Amino acid sequence: MSNEQRVPSNEVKEKESDWLRLPLDSGYRGSRLLAEACPTCPSVFFLTRCSLLVARCFFLAALLCIWVSCDARREHTLAGRTMGTTYAVKVVTGRFGSVAGLQEKIDRRLDEINRSMSPYLTESEISRFNRFHQAGVEFPVSADFLRVMKVAARIHALSEGAWDGTVNPLVDLWGFGRAGRAVQVPPAEKIAAVLADVGFSKIDIRDSGALVKREAPVTLDLSSIAKGYGVEQVADVVRAAGFADFLVEIGGEVVAAGVRTDGLPWRVGINRPKPEAGVHEIYKVVSLKDRAFATSGDYRQFFMQGGIRYSHIIDPRTGYPVANRVVSVSILADDCTLADGLATAVMVMGADKGLAMIDRLETVQGLIVVEMPDGSLQEHASQGILLEPAPR
Repeated sequence: MSNEQRVPSNEVKEKESDWLRLPLDSGYRGSRLLAEACPTCPSVFFLTRCSLLVARCFFLAALLCIWVSCDARREHTLAGRTMGTTYAVKVVTGRFGSVAGLQEKIDRRLDEINRSMSPYLTESEISRFNRFHQAGVEFPVSADFLRVMKVAARIHALSEGAWDGTVNPLVDLWGFGRAGRAVQVPPAEKIAAVLADVGFSKIDIRDSGALVKREAPVTLDLSSIAKGYGVEQVADVVRAAGFADFLVEIGGEVVAAGVRTDGLPWRVGINRPKPEAGVHEIYKVVSLKDRAFATSGDYRQFFMQGGIRYSHIIDPRTGYPVANRVVSVSILADDCTLADGLATAVMVMGADKGLAMIDRLETVQGLIVVEMPDGSLQEHASQGILLEPAPR
């Protein structure tokens, strides 16, 4: 995932009752509810004309009907802020199900991840690692940091270096980082100098729980996969609390488990990849059940110079912004950390190489959107991906 600010939630709004809101709650209406829920059940007057045994049977049946009616599924929404963006968690329970205490557990877990991988916190693990200027010396890291680095190494290998967690000095140089916004192309010699300190292979990942810099100046920024990891960890918290049907979203990255209140898969919308598009303007819709989803795009952050568009997606192999006309990549996978990183990797790889890589991965599907010279959008969809048109 790129560092762009995207829609806080990708969930689509079509029919309110079908997409986000629960059906109107009729509430408990005693015998009227029983009669409406079970029209074939006899009325209370039947009890005076039946044997005690039959009456007991129908009484138990009536209690069952009331219990079933009162146990209708409902959706709870928890929301907050993390990692410089927002999060939302939708949890489906029975009518009397409770999510008490769940948000506190979620916030605690997200705080742990932030204290590990936030480049904005001066005493986070990643900030201390970046200040650690000793080559060949082990830097101990937490289990969270180690897990993310192992996924990062896999994405780096799969993409042949198109994704690289050490690229951030180049992002800063081009004016798309925390240092402030630039509006012109940096000098070629400056790009070359910064590029010399970029390279994921300059860091060794040791199973003992440590990182080792091969070259002291190398630094890390895992923002393009940390949100995906955060989504996965929140999903684990929700599962551990005993819930099977839920949706977790952080800054547009999603894990969907089970089904919605109506028994159907969760539906997520992909923003129309145009600078002028509204944040709720939907391009395509994907249905998710027990899947992760992530989107990256370059249509929000860029500058123009000499009639050329320079985006914030930097190729770590060249030091320059990508110019392959890919404006949006959406990835479905079993793991959101992987989906998050692959979405950014394919932005750099381009449509042909990116699609070939996606199709080689058995449990991964993707949609690549390319902007043509005339401004129209061309889709490149992988094998097995099912997309719906945007709602009208």
